[in-house]
Amino acid sequence: MLRTPQVLTLVGFGAVGRAVFQRMQEGSGPRITHVVVREDRVEATQASVGTAAQVCHQVPQDARLLVECAGHGALAAHVLPALAAGIECAVVSSGALADSGLAARLADAALRGGTQLHLLAGAVGGLDAIAAARGAGLDKVLYTGRKPPAAWRGSHAEQLLDLGALRAATVFLDSSAREAARLYPKNANVAAIVALAGLGLDATRVQLVADPEAVANTHEIEVSGAFGEMRIVVNGKPLADNPKTSALTVLSVVRFLQNRVAAITV
Repeated sequence: MLRTPQVLTLVGFGAVGRAVFQRMQEGSGPRITHVVVREDRVEATQASVGTAAQVCHQVPQDARLLVECAGHGALAAHVLPALAAGIECAVVSSGALADSGLAARLADAALRGGTQLHLLAGAVGGLDAIAAARGAGLDKVLYTGRKPPAAWRGSHAEQLLDLGALRAATVFLDSSAREAARLYPKNANVAAIVALAGLGLDATRVQLVADPEAVANTHEIEVSGAFGEMRIVVNGKPLADNPKTSALTVLSVVRFLQNRVAAITV
């Protein structure tokens, strides 16, 4: 018998969290019962969600499933203790795992709690194929992220480029996935999840591009190995509320939650 988590907790109520919450209220699947935000945002967020969910600043002790949409800091603040307490977790901010030792701490907490941590695909597809191909050996994984200059505002790219004056596509980072996630935590979650599915954070190459002619957030993944070769391209539209984030990120969270109660999952 399929069971819906009785206490389903959403951590974060920014652009992604709001969109996930709205879709889950309107569509099929389990309902979000609790929303976790900073203590100084509880009152305003409660006014926004009304009676649809309870807003708090800590994860409820009786939570059964936690979904993180809050940013890298939430993994240490909320996900780690939740895993240790036996609460199953799913996270969007996979780039945080580039921080030294965090992946091991999360794995240890999940083992101690007897539960699992799910890294959500977010803005890209094909991770299942990359992870499967890894079993036979991979030679190369290259991720290229191409976005309009406005999508890189507020990031380290502003120290390297005059984003408002660009007239041609410009590669401003060519490095490892670990370095990309460290320097661009709000933009490079994709680089981290691709790396974790394949060659790892240090052996995965990442190129980040600001392109004034781009009309979408483009994610391109090139993989080769014993299995053969693959090339995955996603031209994703950004969230209206946040040009740094792909709308597909929200849909990947919704799919995960809907799969929790679906009779058949893909």
